[in-house]
Amino acid sequence: MMKLLDSRFAYTALLWLLLPYVFFHLWWRSRKQPEYLAFIAERFGRYKIKSDKPVIWLHTVSVGETRAAATLVKQLRIQHPDHQILLTHTTPTGRDASTQLYGDDVIRVYLPYDYPFAVKHFLNHFNPKIGVLLETEVWFNLVHQCKTSSIPLLLLNARLSEKSAARYARFPHLTHEGLHGLTLIAAQTDDDAHRLASLCGRAVSTMGNLKFDIAPPALMLELGLHLRDLFGARPIFLAASTREGEEALLLQALRNLADKNVLTVIVPRHPQRFNEVADLILQQGWHMQRRSENSVIAESTQIVLGDSMGEMFAYYSACDITFIGGSLLPFGAQNLIEACAVGKPVLIGPHTYNFAQATELAVACDAAIQINDADELIAKINALLADAQHSQAMAQAGLHFVSENQGATELAIKLMNNALQG
Repeated sequence: MMKLLDSRFAYTALLWLLLPYVFFHLWWRSRKQPEYLAFIAERFGRYKIKSDKPVIWLHTVSVGETRAAATLVKQLRIQHPDHQILLTHTTPTGRDASTQLYGDDVIRVYLPYDYPFAVKHFLNHFNPKIGVLLETEVWFNLVHQCKTSSIPLLLLNARLSEKSAARYARFPHLTHEGLHGLTLIAAQTDDDAHRLASLCGRAVSTMGNLKFDIAPPALMLELGLHLRDLFGARPIFLAASTREGEEALLLQALRNLADKNVLTVIVPRHPQRFNEVADLILQQGWHMQRRSENSVIAESTQIVLGDSMGEMFAYYSACDITFIGGSLLPFGAQNLIEACAVGKPVLIGPHTYNFAQATELAVACDAAIQINDADELIAKINALLADAQHSQAMAQAGLHFVSENQGATELAIKLMNNALQG
């Protein structure tokens, strides 16, 4: 017990030492994304908004988690109409995604930094009946305070890569205490469950991945038709959610496309990089237009910069072939499930630890092709554009792949209801 207390004390002391950096970090991020300077008080547990209903709280860090929670939020609203759903976020883009997806149906705030006083203010202010952390977020003082306050706190849709597991294993006492303080843990895959169980010495169930349950919104599919009209009749290659350094590799390799009429759409993962990527495209001599112009794409345009937020399903709908960013360089990849759900052939790079099992399954059923580098990516694009039958088969395999792996939302709701009643 003393080791556990000492571990959390040292963790909290380190947080206090990092407090000046917290403010520097917010300022630094605000240079490209001014939204980081909004609602700073919330990051320390001070809130203006309050609910007069019992609160069900979901923590969805950023865009991916916020979108993954869509089916969960929908079912909670149906089954618990007398409750208020509270979504907490860490990033402005996650908060913006929440606004786009849920409007006024939920309350949204920033989760406070993991200082004991801030966590206590947050829990006392909203007094949630239950809390759910999605995917990988474990904050040790938050977990401890929820346990002390008898608030059930679940870690659902949990994933833990080998790299992250090794990092947590460096702090065995703190990690053990944090994971043991959770009411329950349900992981995406058996491998995730095994890694989590090895860290905390408790049973961890497998629930599947909530991302499989998301349905392409009708409005986004309609927008996709509009984008396709703007893009024109030529083949469309989409580079979705690209990360730092990947655009340069793609732009160089794109010169080897066999069909020079292909229109490439590049959508950077982070909006603060839109202008940086635009400059890179122009510096390399490409003819570019921005999505934000909302204008017909000229025949001379070679690249469209997807500088918009919340439209990824529309981009997938409008393209012929898509590459999933974050996988060409070691960022762990972004979500390939959404592209499969729209029925598009998927290409993905070698670095997929964030979606390791989903990638393995998609490749196994020919819904996706894994490539090693940018040159191989272009070679596969050339092959798919020349083989419409294979492209269509991949699209159908993607739809089947998604439908076969659905059901995580139902399990998550069951676990939450049991905790609420327990």
